[in-house]
Amino acid sequence: MDDTKLTASEWNMLNCLWGDSPRTVMQLVAELEKSVGWAKSTTITTLRRMEDKGLVRCEQAGRGKAYYPAVEREQAVVAETHSFLDRVYQGSVGLMMSAMARRQELGADEVAQLRAILDEIEGGSVQ
Repeated sequence: MDDTKLTASEWNMLNCLWGDSPRTVMQLVAELEKSVGWAKSTTITTLRRMEDKGLVRCEQAGRGKAYYPAVEREQAVVAETHSFLDRVYQGSVGLMMSAMARRQELGADEVAQLRAILDEIEGGSVQ
């Protein structure tokens, strides 16, 4: 997963599977049509491509197939965060936080959460 960057379509599919799996093709078709307006063919094509890339796996379940995510949500989030930081902020968390704070995009609760995280890091209890 480290070198795989997920497309928006792959995020949609994985979010659906992370929320509830295993899922059949028809369950995925219904969910993705409702949430993002996909046609059945789009869902099937996306599933096939993601299976080829190793992002989803399937098992035979009766007459159909059951689909599961092959990557953990946390793994995908961390990889996407690193990619975003590298592309937009040259890998600098400080630069990103500065840009957000200067535009007042951080609420008081978020600032408190960040302070708590920084306190934990300084105390050596976060890995």
